[in-house]
Amino acid sequence: MRWTIVGFSALGLTIAYLDRAALSVAMPHMSDEFHISSAVQGVMLSAFFWTYALFQIPSGWLLDRFGPRVIYPVAVGWWSIWTALMAFARGVGSVVVFRLGLGIGEAPVQPANVKVVSRWFPRRERAFASSLFDMGQQIGTALSIPVVTALTVFGGWRLSFVVIGVVGLLWLVGWAVVYRDPGDHPRVSAAELAHIRSDRGEEEPVEPAAGATVPWRDLLSDSQVWALTVGYVFRSLAGAFFLTWYPSYLLDDRGFSEADFGMVGWIPSLVAIGSTVLGGIVSDRMLASGASPNLARKVPIVAGLGLSACIGFAPFIGSNVVLMVILTVSSAAHSFAGAAILSLPAEVARSSEYVGVVAGFQNFGSQVGNLLSPIAIGLFLASSGGSYVSPLLGAAVSCLASAAIYLFWVRVKPVTQPHDDPAGPVAQQEGTTS
Repeated sequence: MRWTIVGFSALGLTIAYLDRAALSVAMPHMSDEFHISSAVQGVMLSAFFWTYALFQIPSGWLLDRFGPRVIYPVAVGWWSIWTALMAFARGVGSVVVFRLGLGIGEAPVQPANVKVVSRWFPRRERAFASSLFDMGQQIGTALSIPVVTALTVFGGWRLSFVVIGVVGLLWLVGWAVVYRDPGDHPRVSAAELAHIRSDRGEEEPVEPAAGATVPWRDLLSDSQVWALTVGYVFRSLAGAFFLTWYPSYLLDDRGFSEADFGMVGWIPSLVAIGSTVLGGIVSDRMLASGASPNLARKVPIVAGLGLSACIGFAPFIGSNVVLMVILTVSSAAHSFAGAAILSLPAEVARSSEYVGVVAGFQNFGSQVGNLLSPIAIGLFLASSGGSYVSPLLGAAVSCLASAAIYLFWVRVKPVTQPHDDPAGPVAQQEGTTS
């Protein structure tokens, strides 16, 4: 049953990324209709991330308090409505408002998926399980190109937002029927439940005790919470390019026709699906073979982010075929690191009660990078006459900075160590290897 549950999580993330990436695909058509500049397009593309970032930590708290069975479908219903409302946009102002609403609704999606995996999987399967739900972002991004393009050709860009909004409403019905916590699920056998709980270092409560409060002061003073947050800021500064300016780069700067883009533009996201799963398999296999959790999680993260920096070569390549190879390698390597990163909140949280909040902090860092990146790229383009050299070199530097943060700052505790060691986080980190 745990694989069915993570499949629903992957589908939820697929719909979320289809919704959020649809604007970047529709942007060339919208810019013609609304007559907007590159700088304004950057603001429009980033507007989603303003509220998405702001609501990350509250979403994590709500998930810890009420659980993903309640919060996840509420979030999907909310964001689906705001997606469909894009069909009524009449200019830049209305687009920004609708994207702000979408950001509020999608804020719980990644913390919810992290929370689901922490409940439904033993530690030795969490990176692979995380890779399965994280495939949703590559699938959704890849689907957005042919789906939105086809719907736009068929009935205009407004129709595309209505259709994908309806898809989200159908998903939440399935989630309401299928999802329960492992101990309450009628289709979970005693053997599977024992397997789920088999390698936890301590007895982990499912929810905070009644009246319990989140230790905000401890979380804000925990260096590992900040390491996860800052590491994700720099990772997302690079990754946001594929969610926002990537279609415009190929169409406007590299001379791709809409037909060419529709045929090959999805390739980086498609290859990234496989690399996401591969990264999760590598991490879990290393853990199962006896590598320390610290090493097993860091190897795919650092290797993936380091290789992803090859995006910096893109503006100096003349051949569009070679360009697509470089962009595909960069995207795939970036995704290779994703599963291990998404397993980290459950690894470093002091208690399983607060995995959602820690995941909220981590994903807040992600959205800070996603928010800043499209604005910065738009400003660079406006000031440089449309040159993508600085944005793509900046993405490469961000990948390397993120790799360094995960390598030198993040520490993952051995499974046998209690989370509430009175000696504190520093003592808990002793003996780990990087």
